[in-house]
Amino acid sequence: MGLGMASSEPPSAIHAPPHHRRESHEPRNLSIDREIGAALPRPDVEPTNTTNPLVGRSFAHFIAGGAGGMSAAILTSPLDVLKTRLQGDFYRNRIAARNAALTGHETAMGMGLRHFKETFQLLGEVYKLEGWRALFKGLGPNLVGVVPARSINFFTYGNGKRILADNFNNGQESTGIHLSAAIIAGIVTGTATNPIWLVKTRLQLDKDTALAKTGTTSTRQYKNSWDCIKQTVRLEGIRGLYKGLSASYLGVTESTLQWVLYERMKLALTKREEQRIASGVEGSLLDTALEYFGRGGAAGAAKLIATAVTYPHEVVRTRLRQAPLEDGKPKYTGLVQCFKLVLKEEGMAAMYGGLTSHILKVVPSSMIMFGMYEIILRMLGTDSNISKA
Repeated sequence: MGLGMASSEPPSAIHAPPHHRRESHEPRNLSIDREIGAALPRPDVEPTNTTNPLVGRSFAHFIAGGAGGMSAAILTSPLDVLKTRLQGDFYRNRIAARNAALTGHETAMGMGLRHFKETFQLLGEVYKLEGWRALFKGLGPNLVGVVPARSINFFTYGNGKRILADNFNNGQESTGIHLSAAIIAGIVTGTATNPIWLVKTRLQLDKDTALAKTGTTSTRQYKNSWDCIKQTVRLEGIRGLYKGLSASYLGVTESTLQWVLYERMKLALTKREEQRIASGVEGSLLDTALEYFGRGGAAGAAKLIATAVTYPHEVVRTRLRQAPLEDGKPKYTGLVQCFKLVLKEEGMAAMYGGLTSHILKVVPSSMIMFGMYEIILRMLGTDSNISKA
């Protein structure tokens, strides 16, 4: 009996049927080590909820991108109006006539200062001739374009980066992943939003046309955004809404370069912070500033470099979106033809028309947009870095 009892107790103690039967019905909540028969910490709590958080994280990019784009568009609208006008024909001709009176040779510094002065002089002229509302001309369609454009761009890029990394690079970020995701995001965004940008551009240039023809701003071609769409479709067909799309695709080079540069700068900031934490060094005022403003600064620097390298496509895109001439025929019929004609008639300098106002707009705009994007992602419980998301 003693042996029998001794031999029957261990199996009961080892198997503990009631205990393990109860756990076996909850495989999603507990992890059992088969060697020692003990319950491990609950690492599977997160995996059981991967579906919903993943959807939430994906949607977070959409919300954060749209909010960032909207904030930046409103705050920088006057410079956007001025940039568009400087890229067009009317103000370019006025500046050329004004500069023709200048004699002697200017230094590079002198030309730069004069360009800045002209930029703000024209901003003042727009305000005096047309009122403060003109500084926000096209803001409506601009917001209608910016919010979905930025939402689509950040959504496509953020999730594209994750999908590409998971399937082609073992879940790790790299320059190739950033490059591929940025190209895809740029093409998708450009195709989806080109009609909106065309309307915005034509509304902003509408005042120029009126001034050139009648000397007054009271005569305009388009009453509003809807009227612009109707006239464009009636006179040019549906294809008219996609004028400038080829230049938008060319502009993917700018957004791609910006994303790649931004990611590298952001990675450098992340590594710096990780090294500081690992070393146990107390965070300084600089560390705090970089934590809150570093990514915004990186976005501004990346945009500045990308813009300087790829700016001519902006001018060509604006010219292609201009309304047709009085005879109904467009002056610029295609990407290559537009490049050649602008270079022939106005020279290489025209390819950089409005660059100053553009930089004054896009650099702070990028800082605001990416800064808001990163902040909102954190508020929604995720991060733009795959390793932290």
